[in-house]
Order: sequence, then C-alpha cells, then structure tokens
Amino acid sequence: MKKLDMFGLLKKDMAYIEEELFRSMSGDELIHETSLHLLKAGGKRLRPVFVLLGGKFGEYDLEKLMRVAVPLELIHMASLVHDDVIDDADTRRGQLTVKAKWDNKIAMYTGDYIYAKALDIVSQLPNPLIHQILSKAMVEMSIGEMEQIRDFFNTGQSVRRYMLRIRRKTALLIAVSCQLGAVAAEADSKISSLLYRYGYYVGMAFQIQDDLLDLCGTEKQIGKPPGSDIRQGNITLPVIYALQDLEVRQSLIDELAHIHQLNGQCDVAKAISLIKSSSGISRSEQLATRYINKALEVLAELPDLKIKRNLKDIAHFVTRRSY
Repeated sequence: MKKLDMFGLLKKDMAYIEEELFRSMSGDELIHETSLHLLKAGGKRLRPVFVLLGGKFGEYDLEKLMRVAVPLELIHMASLVHDDVIDDADTRRGQLTVKAKWDNKIAMYTGDYIYAKALDIVSQLPNPLIHQILSKAMVEMSIGEMEQIRDFFNTGQSVRRYMLRIRRKTALLIAVSCQLGAVAAEADSKISSLLYRYGYYVGMAFQIQDDLLDLCGTEKQIGKPPGSDIRQGNITLPVIYALQDLEVRQSLIDELAHIHQLNGQCDVAKAISLIKSSSGISRSEQLATRYINKALEVLAELPDLKIKRNLKDIAHFVTRRSY
C-alpha cells in the first residue's frame, strides 16, 4: 500500500499536517537544519493519520487535531534521533542519521529540541486529559527504551519481557494517537477507549513486523543495513523464538556472543541464517497476525462510519509492509 492510498480520504488534511510539521521546525540555522534532516527523509506518518481518523468519530476540527497530530509525530521523530545515538546508527530511512552527519552531542540536543517543540504545540490545547495521556505515554516510552538498553545481548529474556518492552517503546504511542484524536474531537469516552485498544494491537504488530524486516528485508527496503538489531544486541522476538529451538540454540548463542565481543563490528549473516533456519520467523509472523485480528475485532465494535475502512486497511498494511 502506498502512503497516499493509506491516507484515503485524508490526503488533503495530511498535506496540511505535513506543512505544519515543517513549519514547526523553526529556529536558528543549525537547529533548523538538524531538526529538519529526519523530517525531510520522509516516513509513514502513521501517528498523525491515526489522530485524524480518531477525530472522525467526534467533532472533526482540523486545527485542533493538528495540535495533537503534529506533536505525536515530533515525539516519534525525537525518539528516533536519540535511538540512532544509542544504536550508533549511520543510516535511517536511507539517509545519514543526525548523529552521523553531525555528531552525538548535536543529535541529542536536536532530539531534545524536537521534544520541546512537540510539547509547545500541544500546550495550546486546554484539555488536561490530552496532556495527562501524552505525558504518561512519554514516561512509558522512556522506560521502554531503558529496558531495551538493559537487555542488550541478554539471550535469557522471555517473550513476556519482550512484549512489555515493545508495549512501552512502540505500541503505546500508536495507541494514544488513535485515542487522542477522539479525545480532541470530544467523542464518547467508550469510543476513545476502543480506539486505544485498536491502536495498541496495531502497534504491537507494527513492532513485530519491524523486527522481522530487520532480519528479512533489504537495505533498500528498510533504509538501513539488515541485521542492525543484532549488531547492537537488541534481542527481538524472532531471535527469542529461535533461541527456544534446540537445533540452533547453542550455535546462535555462540554467534551472538561473538558479535557482542566484537561490539557489533562484524558480519551477522551467520546469525541471521540461524534465525531463518529456525521457527523464529514463522512464529513471529503468526503472533503479529493474531494482534491484527484482535485489532479488527475491536473495529467491529466501533460505530459504522466510512472511515473504518481506512483503519482496516492500515491494520492489514502493518503486517504486509516491506518498509
């Protein structure tokens, strides 16, 4: 599915959101250039789309929804800028990262600046519930990022531990994007709760698919070298499942220890091959599909609006995407 197809009836409104994203990155010459760098590289803009779709279940006001949609995308972007420093990543979306083009210090302050701009924009909305939901999600995101760092190269972690981490790191921000669109549009609280659940399930599937693409995608598709997670020691779901496969478990543990010893500065093709030879890929795909099915079940409980088709299409896109 192409990005514009995913936007559906929201193409014009999403074009406005895109303009506001670029407009929000004002500042002196250096901070303006660094903060625009990732934005210019593009992105799926899922979070703003979810905000606008959620707003369709209430009193749709684009100006009000923009003050939620833009901050959510900026928060996501800021987290990526910081992630690239932690991961020592040189490319993102097929472009040099901020830390690679400038340095770690510039990247960290760029991420901080983007976070601050997000809070400045959303502060223009008087509803305290919006601020409470958003701030709680940001706290949980930070905890999720710390948990991921703590578990680098931890081959003994459980599926449950992984699930809690991606819930905090990825799924929550997608969930609140759906929820806050409805809250900002003053939709019924039952509807905003259902949209939160839908977004949570989609977000969980989204992260699992990201983990699969890191192992099965090409550099052209994912905009960075395959196996980046393994190089940095991020033990994702396919790896956890592969480690449960007795035929490859010890070989994979040995290979991951070798990668750790060399600080990720080595070929990870053997580790990827071991994971692909196990049941790790298929089991992860099955779990992602189960989450999408749960999201579709929640959709059935929402009012029968035309916009539900867009939510259904996005859910299917998440597990079928190749980027």
